[in-house]
Amino acid sequence: MTLLTINDIEIEVTKKNIKNIHLSVHPPNGEVRISVPRRMTDDAVRLFAIAKTPWIKKQQAKFENQERIPDLEYVSGESHYYFGQRYLLNVIYQSSNKSRVEIRNKKYIDLYVKEGSNKEKREKIMKEWYRKELKAVIPSTINKWEKIMNLTVGEWGVKQMKTRWGTCNPNAKRIWLNLELAKKPLHCLEYIIVHEMAHLIEKGHGERFKAIMDKYYSNWRNVKKELNGLVV
Repeated sequence: MTLLTINDIEIEVTKKNIKNIHLSVHPPNGEVRISVPRRMTDDAVRLFAIAKTPWIKKQQAKFENQERIPDLEYVSGESHYYFGQRYLLNVIYQSSNKSRVEIRNKKYIDLYVKEGSNKEKREKIMKEWYRKELKAVIPSTINKWEKIMNLTVGEWGVKQMKTRWGTCNPNAKRIWLNLELAKKPLHCLEYIIVHEMAHLIEKGHGERFKAIMDKYYSNWRNVKKELNGLVV
């Protein structure tokens, strides 16, 4: 992977064993990636990127114009999301060190923390809770799609990612899922799992990959648009 800069636009370029060029712009910050055939020269890649600059800027503008939620402070009254549903955070300070998070009345997320806990501590507790909740629902979804797709996922994990909803290592049969998926609707998580499992069959995002997605998850394009358009 190399980085290419065109008109102040930083582009991640990856050469692969593919026939066609694949250009993509990713939320939330408009990161640009180009996958090109290994035989393609650096000059040819640069010329392609220059030609596509107007389109790239148009896509990046869409992300810039999307509504943004303010940085979270993890204080009472904030809106937080749990599998697509909006909840109000209620921070409860206590003398005990036993912090916990609980859903109450399908409306509140109660965050129990030690008196004097700072923002970083409250955020850490919330993320640990999200990780636990996400990990609880992933195995059944993977198991479901292993049977449907006749595939085996060797290993999976959850981690915070800035620009991707998931990644796949086909050789190791390992997939990683973004922690932020704990805030999205469950069908978005399912779509990402199917997407990454499809990479166990086809590494790239070309026509063969799209055909695999069409076969197993025909609504994937709509869910992809929904996921990338969600503010939560």
